[in-house]
Amino acid sequence: MRAKLLRWLREGMVLLLIAAVVMLVVDQFRKPDLPPAFLSTPLHTLDGNTLDLKALSDERPLLVYVWATWCGVCRYTSPSVASLAEEGGNVVTVALRSGDDSTLSHWLKKKKYAMQVVNDEQGQLSRLWQIQVTPTVLVISKGEVKSVTTGFTSRWGMKLRLWWAGL
Repeated sequence: MRAKLLRWLREGMVLLLIAAVVMLVVDQFRKPDLPPAFLSTPLHTLDGNTLDLKALSDERPLLVYVWATWCGVCRYTSPSVASLAEEGGNVVTVALRSGDDSTLSHWLKKKKYAMQVVNDEQGQLSRLWQIQVTPTVLVISKGEVKSVTTGFTSRWGMKLRLWWAGL
């Protein structure tokens, strides 16, 4: 019985390693080619604040979450991002082609999400940043992009990336 358990454990570890390698390769393939002016792009939130990504990432790592109300995967990732923001996490979100400001505000209120949201109503910002996949999660620390992930990311995955960027 013990030998069988060890074999299953070993096979499970190999499967996890293969999955991690596949995810890293897919992330590298889908990763946006951010322009040099990425960090200096002026961003305006729905509540009228102007954000500076470089300044926000100086004290502690910043999570930038690019998502959309119509994105199926975002339905599973957005609650985790909202939870991080509510816990005081350093989080900025960019809503990609999700309607005008009032429509997006209404949607956020309905979902009870309290996070800083930049409305990329026409997709100009995502085109400038060359983001082609939603959701996309970027982690920035001290003005440097440390991590870019596309597709589903768990809450713990985001927390781990923020922790890693802070080292």
